Amino acid sequence: MGNPKHTEVSVARQSPQRPDADEPELDDTTNAAEPEEAAETDGPSASIDRSLWDELRIDPVEISLPAGTGFTLRAYRPASALTPTDVTERDQDDPFLARRQVVEEEDDETVVILDEDLAEEFAESDEDESTRRRADGKAEDEAEGDEADEDVPDEADDEEVPVFLSHRGKLLLFKTPESLVSFIRSGAPNDLSQLDSWNELAERVEPADIVPLDEDNYELDLVVENLRGGHDTWDSTLLIEAGEIARDISYALRLPAVLDMLSAGSSLDDLDEALRATANGGIGAFLGRRRLKKIGAQTASLGWRTIVGKISAVVDWRD
Repeated sequence: MGNPKHTEVSVARQSPQRPDADEPELDDTTNAAEPEEAAETDGPSASIDRSLWDELRIDPVEISLPAGTGFTLRAYRPASALTPTDVTERDQDDPFLARRQVVEEEDDETVVILDEDLAEEFAESDEDESTRRRADGKAEDEAEGDEADEDVPDEADDEEVPVFLSHRGKLLLFKTPESLVSFIRSGAPNDLSQLDSWNELAERVEPADIVPLDEDNYELDLVVENLRGGHDTWDSTLLIEAGEIARDISYALRLPAVLDMLSAGSSLDDLDEALRATANGGIGAFLGRRRLKKIGAQTASLGWRTIVGKISAVVDWRD
């Protein structure tokens, strides 16, 4: 399974301007700089103290799905330092996966009775073949080991990957900051508890701290409807951010089907690349718009409806 794609794109959403008629008149003593200072501090994420999250390298995230909106936590750590979430229980709940496992077990338990002399001949042959393969494999491993010593450590193991507040293949979403903080303090098992900063977070976090940054607010519930509106109505920021959180969730929650749908070369990845080009401006924006016109709105909306459905299926809502 490939690693998630992380590409940061900063696209500011413009706040609507208030009509001039609603603006109070300024007298001669009014400080002209005051409105600008007020504008810089507008918004919940501007006034919140981020020192806790910056220090512990964990962030609150808000995700909106068709079933509702909830809060969770996300962090990025080297892949070699993380134990992936256990999806065994989740896969057992999937009737298709469960049936496939039964078939595989039945195949493994098939026994064929052979003539004793023939059976001994096969056993000796298999043992000789196994010994030869082990010897060849050991030689190859030693050769590869010598080459590896000359190279730098495997970069894939050091690449930072996402991990969420999840448990047994389920993403935990909390409807209020209070319920999220209560869970963090409870000591209940979860995939973030393996982080060295988790215990300190449990001791220090307060409901008032659960204020995600604007870029950590993902509106997956609006994606399909936006795509259905056609090329002229597509919201680049909405769709790009949806792709980022979908890749993170599908990697951390082990959803290979979603990763495949968003993998390089797929139609939805082409959509993502074209949207990023238009958002970056310049000649790339012109080319990006041309690429967008070649992407079918129906195909894109159907693909994203599948993605949102698969993500919704692995969410564990908590009040």
